[in-house]
Amino acid sequence: MFASKKKTRIGLAALITAAALAITGCASSDPLGPSAAPSTGASGDTSTIVVGSQAYYSNEIIAEIYAQALEGAGFKVERKFNIGQREAYMPSIESGEIDLFPEYTGNLLQWFEKDTTARTTDDVYAALKTALPKGLVVLNQASATDQDSYNVTADFAATHNLKSIGDLAGVPEALTLGGAPELAERPYGPKGLLDLYDVTVQFIGTGDTTVEELLAGTINIANVYSADPSIQTDSLVTLADPKGLFLASHVVPLVNADISGEIADVINAVSAKLTPEALVAMNVQSTVDELSPTVIATEWLKAQGLN
Repeated sequence: MFASKKKTRIGLAALITAAALAITGCASSDPLGPSAAPSTGASGDTSTIVVGSQAYYSNEIIAEIYAQALEGAGFKVERKFNIGQREAYMPSIESGEIDLFPEYTGNLLQWFEKDTTARTTDDVYAALKTALPKGLVVLNQASATDQDSYNVTADFAATHNLKSIGDLAGVPEALTLGGAPELAERPYGPKGLLDLYDVTVQFIGTGDTTVEELLAGTINIANVYSADPSIQTDSLVTLADPKGLFLASHVVPLVNADISGEIADVINAVSAKLTPEALVAMNVQSTVDELSPTVIATEWLKAQGLN
């Protein structure tokens, strides 16, 4: 393959030699295009690993960690971040358009098995591995969790002596639950509250403003991810869940089975270092310090000796 499209005066012998090289050594459809060696990973694979993320800053941070770790190992990576919730991104994962996605064991299991009875960390992970459709696998789960939880303000908890979700049944005023719009149909949403704890709530889809709506009094129960820094910074009270409305939900890499073997060592090394404390700290860097996912991921990987 020629390195330039410029024409030069060369002899007939050189032209013949160049033509022969172009025929035998160039796989490009453009024989005059610039040469470029393919990017290969640790296994010698020449494909690009497509990493996706939810439209959620914490999930994007983890996805960026995966991407940078793979790039550090020599893989070529394409990022498709901020896609949305499972309804939006799961079709792309199942079709193979996205190769790697940071997921959460409990919620992902309920996506595929709505009536699962698994609740503990080990049981959920084991059930998830068998519930996944053909073509998808999960690598090692991290100790880090970022699962759904129900939270109230400190004042509301003190006023009604709330410690657990079941205590909500004794609150004399109307209860309004806020969260992502999808929560309305989730097994742990309003129906789950009624079935498991006999708690009746109205529901408002509050999306990204859930905590703000809770503090403003628009809602009195908020569905907040357990690694959200606002639980600490806004002194929210997380209600205990003794009956297991929420499944254990650890960070877990969801992977296209065709490439799982190639990237397992790299991504499992990340999962081994990703603790609950580390995830909360990185979320604080995002929401309080306003650092970008790129910077947060780079600093964390360096601190862990993974890049």
